[in-house]
Amino acid sequence: MSLINSSGFMEIAIIAHDGKKADLIDFLIKNEAVLHNEKIRLIGTGTTGGKAEAAGFKTQRMLSGPLGGDAQIAGRVAEGITQMVFFFKDPLSSHPHEADINMLIRVCDVHNVPLATNEATAQLLLDAIAQQL
Repeated sequence: MSLINSSGFMEIAIIAHDGKKADLIDFLIKNEAVLHNEKIRLIGTGTTGGKAEAAGFKTQRMLSGPLGGDAQIAGRVAEGITQMVFFFKDPLSSHPHEADINMLIRVCDVHNVPLATNEATAQLLLDAIAQQL
């Protein structure tokens, strides 16, 4: 199964709860050799995308998660635009937009889109991508 879409690139969504944003950015930096490939496009929710940009990653920014960014990304997954989602969740905190988070996870499941909610899983997915580039 190829994760590169018909346009010749792969869109990866990056999202992180406040307590996990630094972990996600560290993960991106650790994997910049794969992520700076011209076949990879990053999109992110507002603050997460801004932090990725500050770290040197070209990122298309959506709304902040609580303001609808999770839903925007879910729509892109459903349309077949986004092929993978890295959502570093903070399991030790409650989140007022939990319904949006669950909806995004459900949409990824419905459309068979890989979703990593932690660094270990994200690393496995990126290692698989590196073999296809």
